[in-house]
Parts: sequence; structure tokens; C-alpha cells
Amino acid sequence: MSDPRPAPLLALRGIGKSFLGVRVLDGVDLDVAPGEIHAVVGENGAGKSTLMKIVSGGYHPDEGTVELGGEPRAFRSPRDAQRAGIGIIHQEFNLLPERTVAENVYLGHEPVRRGLVDRREMLSRTRQLLVSIGETELPADARVGRLGVAQQQVVEIAKALALDAQLLIMDEPTASLADHEVELLYGLVRRLQDRGIGLLYVSHRLTEVFDLSSRITVLKDGRRVTTVPTAGTTADELVRHMVGRELSSYYPDRARADDLGPVRLTVRAGGNGKLHGVDLELRAGEVLGVGGLQGAGRSALARALFGVSPFTTGEVRLDATPIRLRSPRAAMRAGIAYVTEDRKGEGIVGRQSVLDNALLASRAVFAARSGRAARTVRIRELLAAVEVRAAGDDQEIRFLSGGNQQKVVLARWLALNPLILLFDEPTRGIDVGAKSAIHDLVRRLARDGAAVLMISSDLPELLGMSDRIVVMRDGRIAGELPGGATEEQVVALAVGTAREAVA
Repeated sequence: MSDPRPAPLLALRGIGKSFLGVRVLDGVDLDVAPGEIHAVVGENGAGKSTLMKIVSGGYHPDEGTVELGGEPRAFRSPRDAQRAGIGIIHQEFNLLPERTVAENVYLGHEPVRRGLVDRREMLSRTRQLLVSIGETELPADARVGRLGVAQQQVVEIAKALALDAQLLIMDEPTASLADHEVELLYGLVRRLQDRGIGLLYVSHRLTEVFDLSSRITVLKDGRRVTTVPTAGTTADELVRHMVGRELSSYYPDRARADDLGPVRLTVRAGGNGKLHGVDLELRAGEVLGVGGLQGAGRSALARALFGVSPFTTGEVRLDATPIRLRSPRAAMRAGIAYVTEDRKGEGIVGRQSVLDNALLASRAVFAARSGRAARTVRIRELLAAVEVRAAGDDQEIRFLSGGNQQKVVLARWLALNPLILLFDEPTRGIDVGAKSAIHDLVRRLARDGAAVLMISSDLPELLGMSDRIVVMRDGRIAGELPGGATEEQVVALAVGTAREAVA
């Protein structure tokens, strides 16, 4: 019986790659048909990024072959792969913010007339290209730096299509998108599929993988574990292939009634430019989840509690004592820690070492030289306790995986023995194995008496981790739900279709 699928657009055969004697890819086979969305999943360090760089010309394989359209190819550079019809959309965009959409799309291969760049032709071609992928509202002459993240992603895709890309690699394409922007990306991906473009879709978000792909390849420790039809597998089976255990063991047990201590933090009628009339209580030993749509005020709440954008009205009490949190330093000295959602922009200093990043909070709170040696010893103990994987604590943190960067940030705050921990999207962009480790750590901190406020856009995480959930809308708390609530209940409060009440 013949194979009903068309001949592969891309075929990888026995791909192997080593760095400094360390095997990072070992005999990987993978293929993509025209018009197919083929997802690639695996933990950080599984070899996904290295494989994508080989396909896109960034690395050369030590063994194996790359075939495009049935012909073996050896790409000397990313530009060589682009000329062959392969485009890659990185999680972090490669755009010039002060130039227009058209100038970015045709950068390096601008249409020329009489020896000069033909700007009119470049704008016309860009408009035609955008219309061809259903993007009729993005102005070709708009400055890219003024566009939202979703529109910038469209520009990156248009750049690849301007080079006649037949295969697109999308690396964590929704990591920086709001919920409504994800739906727009879905539509764009399906339009690309309809044009016969093959897509390699790399994502930690299993919901997207199941929504979009027709096949899924799982990598683990540089090897292909399996390739399965999406319709014939489950999230549980994928996780078992990736990390060796069931999805049901993702989340630790919730707190019992007798695990909860006294009210540690109280907010009454809290407000500032983005928040209005916030009433909130957080108990010792509790993980309080905060849900809501993007822009509903979730991050604004964390930033107000940490003194970044303080409350200007209302009252905050810590252990029943009124307190003014006018700055991050005041919040830190009061025993409040904040793990920001923007890990790269606000959470780490990429070119500093693991140790220096872990010491940032301690140095801000304890300015005196005395005790530095003891604090350094303590930080190293914490880095070991949270199982940071690095070549050494002198390694620059930018070379660590997202999960390990997050563990360094956690160690930084644990060194202050905080009473209250504010987590904003604690596992965004992190693989399933590292997520589970962070979930366990968060729950362990609560059991040791810390009060935890956790913001998450990942509804399964919000429901699986929270002892109680408050849902925000338009800068206010729209309602409260108990542990064990459903996704439908959270969404109903977030969009305003449920009666605002405390459950």
C-alpha cells in the first residue's frame, strides 16, 4: 500500500552534532511535507534549537544529510538556506525598529531602479505580500518599532516569504503574545499551510501543538524518541515521552485547611492609575492564583505590591500592621520578593555570571561589606538546592536554559527568606520538566510558611497550583473562586459573563 502523504519537502536523515566532545544530536530523522505543520517538542536541552539551526544553515551537521525537495543540500550559512527557501522566525525578533515594514521585509534585497532603491515598488510588493497572507490592516510604511508584538511577528514572516520561503521554522512563536494575539497567529499559520508552505513548529505549549500540527516529533537528550500523528496521541503520552512521567503528576497537592496560617498580607481599596478598589487577603502557607486576560491588571497588582508602581489610594497591611510600599527596596526589606514575567528584560543581567545574578537582591538590601562571604556561601547552597544546571557559577547566565535562569532568580529571592513571594508567569517559556520542578518548589515554599501570589496565563497551571483564585478584569477583582474551579469559571469572570461574586 502506498504512502498517501506527498513526498517530503524537507527530510533529515541521521543528523548528528557534537560540541567540544559533547553529543547534542544523535541520529535524528525528521521530515516535513508541503503544507504540513510538524511540531517538535522536548525539554530544554533536548536538541530542538540545535536541530533548527542545522536546518536553517546556522550549524553544519557532523553526520547525516539534509534533503530539500529530494536533493541533498549542504548550507554554508543562514543566507544560503534562505536562498534555498528556508526561513526561520526566532522567539526574539531580528528587526530594525526605526525602519518601515517594507524596509525590513526587503532588507538586503531591495528592488532597484536606475541604481537607486525603488521605494514605491518596495511598498507595492510589501502590500501585495501582506494581502496574500490575509494581513490587510498592517501599513507597509509603518515604523516597526511602533508595532505590537503580533504585528512584528507578521513582519518577520513576510521577510521570509519575500525570499520565496517554502519551509518556515517557528520557534516558540506565541511566547510573547497576548491571548487574543495567539488566535490571530493561528489564522496566519493556517493560511500559510493553505499556500503549501511546510512549517516546523517548536513550542513548549502543548495546547498549540495539538491545535495546529498534524504530526509531532519528540526529542530527548539529542535523540528522536518518536514521531506520532497528532490525532493519535494525548498530552499525557507526549509528556511521558519527554520527561518519563505522567501529566497527572505535574502539580503537587494543594494545601489543606490546617496548612494555612494567619493572614499575612491585606489590601483594602487599593488603587493607582491601573488598579481600582482592590480588596485582597493572602495567608501564610497559601498559593493564591491570579487570573484574567492580558491587560486586566494582574501584573499591575504585583508591581504595586512590590513598590514598582505603588498604590496611591487604599491601605496595605503586613501581618495586620499598616505599611507603605513606596519602592522595591522598601518591599524587599519588608520581606516581599517579586519574580517578574519579563525574565530577560527585568529578571536577569545576561552578561553577568550566575553567581552575580543570584546575589543582586542581597546586595541591594545588605549594602555593608560585612557578611558578604557568608551570603555568597548561602547563595551557592541555594543554587545547588534548586538544582541549577550550569558549567559553574561563573558562567554568564545568558547561556543557561530558560528553566535554569528562572531557578537562579528564585535562589536570589530565597536568600532573603521572604515572607511573601509574588510570581508573575513563573514558567513562561520553560519546558515541562523544568515547570514541574518550579511547581514543586513553589508548593514547598508555601508549606514552609511563605505566602505565595502567583499570576499565570496558563489555565491548567493556574487551576493546578492554586488553593484559591482571584480573577481580574479592567483593573479590578471581578471575583474569587475556590481551588478546584474550572477553566470555564475563570474565563467567565475574566470576560464578564459571570456574576461578580465571591465563591
